[in-house]
Amino acid sequence: MAEPLYDVAIVGFGPSGAVAAALLGQAGFKVLVMDRQHEVYDRPRAIALDHEVLRVFQQLGVAEQIAPFIEPFTDSCYYGVEGALIRRMTMVEPPYPQGYTPSVVFSQPPVEQVLRRAVAALPSVNVRTGLNLVDLRHQAGEVMLQCQDESGAGHSLRARYAIGCDGASSTVRGLAGIELEDLSFDEPWLVVDVLANERGLARLPRTSIQYCEPERPCSYVIGPKNHRRWEISLKPGEDPKAVVEDAATWDLLSRWITPDEGALWRQAAYRFHALVAERWRVGRVFIAGDAAHQQPPFLGQGMCQGVRDVANLAWKLGAVLRGDVGDTAAEALLDSYGEERKAHVVDLTTRLKAIGAVICERDPAAARERDRQMLAEGGGTVRPTPRQDMLPRLRTGLLDRIERPARGSLAPQPWLRQHDRRIRMDQLLGCGWRLLLAAGSALDEATPAQAQALGLQTLRFGAGPGRVAEADAVMERWFQAQDCKAALLRPDHYVYGTAGHAVELGALLDGAILHLHGGPDT
Repeated sequence: MAEPLYDVAIVGFGPSGAVAAALLGQAGFKVLVMDRQHEVYDRPRAIALDHEVLRVFQQLGVAEQIAPFIEPFTDSCYYGVEGALIRRMTMVEPPYPQGYTPSVVFSQPPVEQVLRRAVAALPSVNVRTGLNLVDLRHQAGEVMLQCQDESGAGHSLRARYAIGCDGASSTVRGLAGIELEDLSFDEPWLVVDVLANERGLARLPRTSIQYCEPERPCSYVIGPKNHRRWEISLKPGEDPKAVVEDAATWDLLSRWITPDEGALWRQAAYRFHALVAERWRVGRVFIAGDAAHQQPPFLGQGMCQGVRDVANLAWKLGAVLRGDVGDTAAEALLDSYGEERKAHVVDLTTRLKAIGAVICERDPAAARERDRQMLAEGGGTVRPTPRQDMLPRLRTGLLDRIERPARGSLAPQPWLRQHDRRIRMDQLLGCGWRLLLAAGSALDEATPAQAQALGLQTLRFGAGPGRVAEADAVMERWFQAQDCKAALLRPDHYVYGTAGHAVELGALLDGAILHLHGGPDT
């Protein structure tokens, strides 16, 4: 029987591929997701997520299912040369702006299982494991994927678009002829995951720690339950193959824990890189996740970045596949994926490298000067820095032409009061284009033509008929801080733009319509 034409073929069924398949399948598109491996990898790799990812999981209907496998991220304390506290990374104070704990640690294997079950439940998604991609080419408005199964038999698969979510050594990236740009970070580290017993837990620190010690910089992360992770920098001349042997690993861990106090779960030697793809799209082929970028591990943003990638791409592909946008605008919309995500990755990687420079200073004199400067900047005290303050906003792509403070930022998701219950905003409005109007604002809603062109849902905050009350005043404070009365949100929850009065609002909505349907702004 001939293979069907899929709307989207996704190569790689890790977290990014699973989220992409779930978002597109949830929208009803015919999706193929394939992977050479049959099962989820049973060891942890990523260990941290943030509230933006949890909001995407909410959209997929799996937030409650993953809840048993996540816990709040503890503070991260940075200790300098003499063991003095020099920085403390924290969470923003509640009420939390996205409706979820801003930073969490998680156990990757069961979370991936939840994502795969969600994908398997979608009737328009076909999951094929044990399938290896060997060739990829464009042909007559389609992408042809030549694959081979475990028996050696070949399979020709067709899709309107393809996404490579197949990891750092991406076959899709190679076949598409996409090169990686070096962002100048290359260091060898040992990553060790331990399941500590009660004796071990009693000895170990109660917060996550960055040991900013010139002799051997290292990180200690408190994972869920009894899971503890160490990331230990390797010295010049140390053999990466030797340090992953059990005896050598325990020797490096002896400062904190012994074999009597826990069991090794995973140890792996890595070279942490900072790389970004020169292009993220070649015709009908896209790359995402580790296939498109690799960054230092500081702040635990690796998996978060991959989910951001596919959340950005999925709604844009969906708009094009549904025919919601004109041909010229469609090309610009798809191009905006790589434009937006590459710039964001580069911005974040630059910030992560700066954090790494603090942690990994090897010169003792320079490290002491670093400690002195950091303490002096706080007036002799350590001021908590929320992790979310380190994350950049979008600065280019599908955004309003008028650059106002909130443009390109991740919009809040407040808790709302409806019929004597609390409900998150996305549960009420969905995840399309949304117009939020501040309480007390006299601004009119979008015209029927504008609303239809954007598929717009409108929420007017406040009390009284046609308005919805907040539970915690998150949006009230946000509107005040951003000095606006209206905000237009994209389907991926980023702020397209804001307005303070009726003329600005009309121009804002018309600008978004031009972006999506063609015109001077495209």
